[in-house]
Amino acid sequence: MINKRLLIKNLLAHNDENSFYDKKRKIDLSSKEGKAKFLKHICALSNSNPENNSYIVIGVEDETNEINGVDFFDDSKIQNLINAYLANAPIIMYENVAFASLPSDKVVGLVTIRPTREITSLRKNIWKYWGGSIFLRDGSISMPKVFDIVIKDVNSEIVKAIENKAKNNIEHTLNGVIDFINNRHNDLRSHYKVFKELFVVCWAGHTKKVKGDTYYSRVDIELINEQVRLFYSTLDEVSISFTEDEFVITEYVLLGLNSQNKYYPLEEVRIQFEENGLYHIHTTLLFEPPRYNKKTLHHIYNTNNALVDKLKNKISLTISEEKDLRNLPATYLICFLNDFIDAKDRLLAAKTLLKPYKNVYESYKESVRILRKIKYN
Repeated sequence: MINKRLLIKNLLAHNDENSFYDKKRKIDLSSKEGKAKFLKHICALSNSNPENNSYIVIGVEDETNEINGVDFFDDSKIQNLINAYLANAPIIMYENVAFASLPSDKVVGLVTIRPTREITSLRKNIWKYWGGSIFLRDGSISMPKVFDIVIKDVNSEIVKAIENKAKNNIEHTLNGVIDFINNRHNDLRSHYKVFKELFVVCWAGHTKKVKGDTYYSRVDIELINEQVRLFYSTLDEVSISFTEDEFVITEYVLLGLNSQNKYYPLEEVRIQFEENGLYHIHTTLLFEPPRYNKKTLHHIYNTNNALVDKLKNKISLTISEEKDLRNLPATYLICFLNDFIDAKDRLLAAKTLLKPYKNVYESYKESVRILRKIKYN
């Protein structure tokens, strides 16, 4: 079992970017350009490493290797994006890796790319890249190549050595549990559960009882053995259940209009642990969006558009408008879910305008996360 935090440290210490790993300050999967560049790197790394895993580390400064982190990213459908645009698509996994030096809401993203041993190419056009294009790594750069390429395996032994150095042990696991309970969440009640005498899951959050059921808010859940954060949210609520073989997280989102909010089930994540030291994560989208009166939504939609225009023109907001601004991301989301198709684009376009308002921006990120989850369903 690989300790992903150690793996990232070993990758960063090994050398500069090369043909089996890349590092990024951040990635943007909300735009065509961002998706295209991400797909290009996945394609190039997969083709350049037909016999071994390759990696992208996200949240690291290119020149200095300084670890600044990125927001928690839990798009379980990212493989669907890869399959939609790449022929002979590799299997990829995006994991959120906790680092003690980072704020609680930041992680380092780790993309693991497992090749198919066949040539990966773009299935269709995206941004300025043509369907049928093939990419390879040329040092630290992902470059287009012609079809008659011959790929030599030059990295397997190096990658194997790096992964072996990152293997987990009892000391790392115990240190991880102690750090989670005593340092990172000393203000919350923490819990842990051991599965198959090998896997340790820790979780912490504020708890409340509703009709005999326990729900958690401000939730952090981590698979300690791999230092992988399984769930993190400061806004949504979750319920947690487990048996001797599996750990189940059900996430709820709070949505509503005019202060009449309700929790809606969003997604179930089921982690199944096996005797052979493997585990599998299965994700099921549960979301059924609330429906509202179109006349009411037209009024809210127009109010949101007027607020965004005021922010663009740097016009001061009234007290009532500031209250509406706090609800703007969630109400734009509700409008989109009720067939106001432009609401999504307007919400995304307002990102930089909302950044100065901390609570509003947190709500923006949560709304975008929900949009991302439902997109490929």
